[in-house]
Amino acid sequence: MKWSEISIHTTNEAIEPISNILHETGASGLVIEDPLDLVKVRENVYGEIYDLDPNEYPEEGVRIKAYLPINSFLSETVEEIKQAINNLLIYDIDLGTNQVSLSEINEEEWATAWKKYYKPVKISKKITITPTWEEYSPVSTDEIIIELDPGMAFGTGTHPTTVLSIQALETYLTKEDIVIDVGCGSGVLSIAASKLGAKEVYAYDLDEIAVNSTKLNAKVNQLDQQIVVKQNNLLNNINMTADVIVSNILAEIIVQFVDDAWNNLVDGGLFITSGIIQNKKQLVKDKLVEQGFEIVAVNEMEDWISIVAKKNESTQVNK
Repeated sequence: MKWSEISIHTTNEAIEPISNILHETGASGLVIEDPLDLVKVRENVYGEIYDLDPNEYPEEGVRIKAYLPINSFLSETVEEIKQAINNLLIYDIDLGTNQVSLSEINEEEWATAWKKYYKPVKISKKITITPTWEEYSPVSTDEIIIELDPGMAFGTGTHPTTVLSIQALETYLTKEDIVIDVGCGSGVLSIAASKLGAKEVYAYDLDEIAVNSTKLNAKVNQLDQQIVVKQNNLLNNINMTADVIVSNILAEIIVQFVDDAWNNLVDGGLFITSGIIQNKKQLVKDKLVEQGFEIVAVNEMEDWISIVAKKNESTQVNK
């Protein structure tokens, strides 16, 4: 089969929403070429050092590459992708140069080229994310290994927004907690919560691809019996209470269900949000405080923000 590589030159801010658009239109595999990776220094890293060619990276912004089968619908699919990306301007997302290009690639190149970018990465004190095809041995007795197949959906689990979410879970989640993951994507946060000792984990996503991906990755990590995965729009019609709700999606989406998060948390429960670009931090904080949440922590990595908020019944704002 012949494949077309679609390349989008955009900004770091647009990575998450454009990646989601590409997956929803049936793209297989995803590569993000970010020049910051060439100079990035990570602490406590094991097994992720590999050669990167600066010539493959843009001088500024980022390139997102995905792969579409060459068929009679290709041109329509590409136009749909372009239109969906342009629609992100409605949400005040900076698209940068927003240059889209196509090139043909053979199946063998498509199947293997992106894998060189993905190696085991230790992203918190305890958790290491590794691709399913890599051999990896824990370096400490308390190390937690999460295996992911990033070809299924939504990246490798090492983007700053995901790292911030997992670090927050590691810091605040206690054993026997009930956790809800809103917008589960690849399922990495659900898997992390379960491996950190959560009693029950419920993973929801509107995208059927994400639901299937979470189920597959949960099975790879032998957690398919512990993680309940369902297709659902945010927390609509979810009638249960949790100790922790975690959500790594766009700020504009987070503010749409802050009230539902409040209603689905026990008193003292935590709402961990990520996927927030710097200029949207205040938007999310204001909405959380308006609802009655107490801001417990605001953490930053590169241009991204994670906010941990606590539900205190005594602080709820009357509306």
